[in-house]
Amino acid sequence: MSLLRGLIRPLSWINERLLRAGRAVGILAIGVMVAVTIAQVVARYGLNSALAWPDEAARFCMLWMTGLMAPTAFRRGGFVAIDFVPTLLPATLARLLNLMLLSVSLLVMIVAVQIGWREVVGLGGRFASASLFIPTSWGFDSWYRVPRSWMMASIPTGLVLLIAVNVELILRTVADLAGTRDLPPIEGLDPALRGAE
Repeated sequence: MSLLRGLIRPLSWINERLLRAGRAVGILAIGVMVAVTIAQVVARYGLNSALAWPDEAARFCMLWMTGLMAPTAFRRGGFVAIDFVPTLLPATLARLLNLMLLSVSLLVMIVAVQIGWREVVGLGGRFASASLFIPTSWGFDSWYRVPRSWMMASIPTGLVLLIAVNVELILRTVADLAGTRDLPPIEGLDPALRGAE
């Protein structure tokens, strides 16, 4: 049990800090996404001249926001779930079912990271974005076309964070089955799930 506690505590600490930083960047991405969408609406309907870049910029922000905020939702029990079957089972069987589902999820995410990484370094990542440019000088006289790989990197990044959370949740479930009770709480955990922590 002390081994489980020794694994869970540092992993929980690391996950909490990484996810806090991810939420901050994700919130910034949401703000940028809203701002560029509003700019596009004003340009298209107010000035009758649509801009080329806001759609791609909004997609870029949306992918990074999703990749950085989904692990927090997963850790806090914020994903949509059908929890009818576990409520019918005795507590130990419900925990074993949860452990099995987390293990299957881990395998799927490990495969998905490999697929996502191939998107970053493979053919899809070699293209430049169609209309998303960033300035390369303060005078804005030189521009750099953003590679698609920067956008696609959100996939393996989000999946690696999801894997770290998944491993923590697996260890917590095993510790719970072993009767370990003095684990660090998960910040922001859905109150309905506190008993299953």
